[in-house]
Amino acid sequence: MGATATATTSIAAARPAASPTRQLAEFLAGLRYTDLPAEVVAMAKDLFVDWLGAALAGTGSPQVRAFQGLARKMGPAAGPSEVLADRSTTSPLLAAMVNAAASHVVEQDDVHNGSVFHPAAVIFPPALATAQAEGRSGKDLLVAAVAGYEAGIRIGEFLGRSHYKVFHTTGTAGTLAAAVAVGKLLGLDAEGMQQALGSAGTQAAGLWEFLRDAADSKQLHTAKAASDGLLAAELARAGFTGARHILEGPQGMAAGMSSDADPARLTDRLGTRWATVETSYKFHAACRHTHPAADALLLLLRREKLAAGDLAEVVARVHQGAIDVLGPVGVPTTVHQAKFSMGTVLGLCAVHGNASLQAFETQALQDPRVAAFRERVRMVLDDEVNGAYPRRWIGKVEARTRDGRTLSARVDVPKGDPGNSLSHAELEDKALRLAAFRGAATEAEMRALLDRAWRLEEVERVGRLLPAR
Repeated sequence: MGATATATTSIAAARPAASPTRQLAEFLAGLRYTDLPAEVVAMAKDLFVDWLGAALAGTGSPQVRAFQGLARKMGPAAGPSEVLADRSTTSPLLAAMVNAAASHVVEQDDVHNGSVFHPAAVIFPPALATAQAEGRSGKDLLVAAVAGYEAGIRIGEFLGRSHYKVFHTTGTAGTLAAAVAVGKLLGLDAEGMQQALGSAGTQAAGLWEFLRDAADSKQLHTAKAASDGLLAAELARAGFTGARHILEGPQGMAAGMSSDADPARLTDRLGTRWATVETSYKFHAACRHTHPAADALLLLLRREKLAAGDLAEVVARVHQGAIDVLGPVGVPTTVHQAKFSMGTVLGLCAVHGNASLQAFETQALQDPRVAAFRERVRMVLDDEVNGAYPRRWIGKVEARTRDGRTLSARVDVPKGDPGNSLSHAELEDKALRLAAFRGAATEAEMRALLDRAWRLEEVERVGRLLPAR
C-alpha cells in the first residue's frame, strides 16, 4: 500500500502543470450559479441594468443604423434574437453585433479599472442573443455574464499596460470574454472552452488609430468582439479546434500584442477573487480617462465657488494611459470624438456643470465658451497618478485663476468606482434617462423591464426584453 502511494505521488509530481489558458478554461467551464456569492449575483444584475440603458441610448445613431442595415441585408427577416434598437429579430450572430455596437456609442457602458476593459458592451449582447436562441433561464444568463467578466478582466490584466497603448482592450480581450459567455450558455466543457478561447483569440483586434480621424471604429470593435466571440463558441460546440495556448504561447496574443504580459493574472485567485464586483459605472458620458479629472474640477469649482470664466488655466494631472488615448484628439470634430477630448469634457463641466449626454449633443461642439475653456486645459503626466494606474484612477487638477491664485483638488475614488458606486436608484435613473435619450423605450416599458431585470434569477426562460413595435 505504501509503495503504491509513493509511486502515485511520484507520477503526479512528474505530470506537467496545466497551462494558464487551460486552468482558466477549466474554472470557467465548471462555474455554476450555486458557486456565485450573493454579492456577485447582485452585481451581475446591476451591471445588466446599466448595460440596458447604454445599449438603448445607441438607438438612432448613424453607427448603429449602419449595423442595422447590415443585419437586414445579411440576416434572416426574423430570428430568435432581439435587436434592441428597432425591436426586430434576427440571428444570434447579427443581434449580438448590432446590440454590441449600440452599447458603446454614447460612452456610458461600464469599465473595469485594472484591465482598462469595458465588459458589458461585449458580454451581454452575445449572451442575451444566445440565451434567447437557446431558451436559457435568467440564472443561466447571469452565470454566463459572470464567466465572461471573470475571463475578460483577467485577460485584460494579463495583456498589461503596453497592450493598451496601441490596442483597444475591449476589442481584443472582449472577443475572448464574449466567447466564454456564449460557451457557458452552450454548455461547453473545459476542452470546448479552451478551443473557443483559441478561435476567439486569433480573431481579436482593435486599434486606437481611429481617434485621430474621428472614425467609427470603436463601435466596430465591440460589434466584432461580440459576434466573433459568439462565432468561436459555436464553432467549438461543432468540434472546430483553436490554438490551445492562444494567450501565453510563443506566437499567441501576448507575443504579438504585449511587452509586459503576466500569465499569473489569468489565474489570480480563481473562485475567491471575483473581479466582476470590481467593475465601475460611468457617471459622465465620456471616455473614462476623463472622469477622475472631471470629478476633481467639479470639486474645486464647488469648494471655491468659482465659475468657468474665473479660471485662466487648468492642468489635469493624469496617468500615461490618458495621454495615450486622449492625446491624439486636438480640436474634436464630432460628438463622439469630443468625448475623448479632456479639454471639452472639463469645459462642459465648468460651463454647464456636467458632461451629460445632452450636454455633449447640444453644447460640446456648439458652445464657444466650451471651446474657449478647452484651449485653457492641458494634461501632464503625474508620477503618483501614473504609479497607481490602472488599479486606481486618481483625479488631480491644478487651476490658475484670473486673479492670480493657484488652486488644486484631488479625488481618490471617482464617482462610479467601487467605494463610490451608483445606488440602485441611481442606476435606475441612469437607465431611464438613457432609454429616453433617443426615444428607444417609454418610461412604462423601461420600468417593466427594470422590474424584470432586478428579478432575473427568477426568469425561467429569457425571451424578448421589449414588446415588438
